Amino acid sequence: MSAKQLTDLSQLCIHTVTTKPWDIEKAAKKFSDKGVKGISVWRDALEGRNISQTGQLLRDNGLQIVSLCRGGFFPNKEIKKRKTAIDDNRKAIEEAAVLGAPLIVLVCGTDPSQSLQNSREQIREGIESIIPFAAGAGVRLAIEPLHPMYADTRSAINTLAQANDMAFSLNSKSVGVAVDVYHLWWDPSLEQEIKRCGENGHLFAFHICDWNVPTIDLLLDRGIMGEGCIPVKKIRSWVEATGFNGFYEVEIFSSKYWQQDQSRYLNKIIKAYNENT
Repeated sequence: MSAKQLTDLSQLCIHTVTTKPWDIEKAAKKFSDKGVKGISVWRDALEGRNISQTGQLLRDNGLQIVSLCRGGFFPNKEIKKRKTAIDDNRKAIEEAAVLGAPLIVLVCGTDPSQSLQNSREQIREGIESIIPFAAGAGVRLAIEPLHPMYADTRSAINTLAQANDMAFSLNSKSVGVAVDVYHLWWDPSLEQEIKRCGENGHLFAFHICDWNVPTIDLLLDRGIMGEGCIPVKKIRSWVEATGFNGFYEVEIFSSKYWQQDQSRYLNKIIKAYNENT
């Protein structure tokens, strides 16, 4: 199945971290003025603000709040620190509910002082413990697998197969997965695992950007779609084949682009979205 060219912005969502130099109020106005219809909010963008009023401001600008980023970071050798992580995830769920975000993306975490298997078990236990709270708040949880290069300190969930297996085992309508092309484009099982997501209806989010060649910084050198080697259109076609009709979320960490004029950068994102997504 080939991906059709996108010709409008009705399914375009941009993360606040993508245009990090803008505060959330400015981002909301700039996104809205360009016809962007979705926004995913990073928790740092809410600091010092009335969360309920901020949610209303976003809606007043015609933006649908797609998700809140991020929860997770469950594993730790110390029981006390695991409990602190659970408390923070409950706080994130409360923030999402007040903001009006229907979804929290989970960067699941890991502890390099213990085995990956132990970290994965603690991730499962952590998610399981917050499911009732999330369900009660009407907020869903998306497990986001991260590229294996982040298995040391950021996430012990590194393939979509692992995320799918965990979501299946938790067996809750509140738990699904987030597919981020930056983390998963290399996986030879990606098409098959995206199909698995669709079979159970738990593909909750789709994040897009590109992998620069060469990549100068493994965290802060993501590219705009079409700049690198990720077959974004092909992966989008696999996602759409599952019946997914949600937002395409542009999530770009780029020290290079953060230093540039953000309005011009936004124009580049929109152009790339229409031509290369």
